[in-house]
Amino acid sequence: MGLNPRQKMWCWWEGWWKYHWLMMTTTTIQINFHNESAHDLVRATMRTILHRQKSPMGSSKLIAVVLLPALLAFQAPMATAVNSNLFRDYIGAIFNGVKFTDVPINPKVRVDFILAFIIDYTTETNPPTPTNGKFNIFWQNTVLTPSAVASIKQSNPNVRVAVSMGGATVNDRPVFFNITSVDSWVNNAVESLTGIVRDNNLDGIDIDYEQFQVDPDTFAECVGRLITELKAKGVIKFASIAPFGNAEVQRHYMALWAKYAAVIDYVNFQFYAYGASTTEAQYIDFFNQQIVNYPGGNILASFTTAATTTSVPVETALSACRTLQKEGKLYGIFIWAADHSRSQGFKYETESQALLANATISY
Repeated sequence: MGLNPRQKMWCWWEGWWKYHWLMMTTTTIQINFHNESAHDLVRATMRTILHRQKSPMGSSKLIAVVLLPALLAFQAPMATAVNSNLFRDYIGAIFNGVKFTDVPINPKVRVDFILAFIIDYTTETNPPTPTNGKFNIFWQNTVLTPSAVASIKQSNPNVRVAVSMGGATVNDRPVFFNITSVDSWVNNAVESLTGIVRDNNLDGIDIDYEQFQVDPDTFAECVGRLITELKAKGVIKFASIAPFGNAEVQRHYMALWAKYAAVIDYVNFQFYAYGASTTEAQYIDFFNQQIVNYPGGNILASFTTAATTTSVPVETALSACRTLQKEGKLYGIFIWAADHSRSQGFKYETESQALLANATISY
């Protein structure tokens, strides 16, 4: 049966759209990654739309209708991972005197130092006890001082400094995420973090709780609200989370991601915790699993420079990083920790940054 003029016009328009969609999703553009990239904005906007809970029907639906097709055009060929040049190094937990200026900094790489740690525990009791969101400093702040932070950032415009919350232990005792109530923890944490961040010239926070005395939804609500409020007040510019391959840990962080992915900028996944027998192929499989677990996330590869026989070997991790970069998936690398790297002359900081300096993305 023949088509009327309106049907012919519709067929022409549909064909035109499909052709140009195909062109957009199959064209590759190489972009040097020296700064925050356009794709970060696209993905953040996507997460905001997809994770929006409830909003006035008009505004949320209008945003989705107007922006979603364009965003999908960017998002589809990127899958959930792209190359970038972000290098991150934890520092200050071991109290061995390591300084920011000890660590090599490649000017072609974005570098985040992450102070380890602040913990909402007090050591005035024995054993240490939780303080319900009132944080104390546990990094070596006699060396890594506010003036040292200001100086390293002034000398290196590509450097930011963050602080990590939680960690595994305090005075060799386990650190648990423990609260009195959601509201009181969030209120205390916002006030406490605001003071610490501003007093120490910091730019962001990292969430590294590893043991929990609350359910996943409670953890998600506390941490998600904290990040949201700190960003809204202009206290921090970015936030990351640091999960690893433990079932309970993953339940808590995946619950946080499911509700608050839009305010989380990076996933510092502790891949080195998988064990010394891990092969390169297994490392890459583990990485791909996290792409599924944290959809749309900027997932960083990682290794530890600690003298250990129980973690993924550094060379295995770096080999996997090279493969991931070839596959267009290496958003960045983080190391635990500069304190350990000091005795090795920061060999792996130098090597990791050299690799990341070659970063390009394809979309």
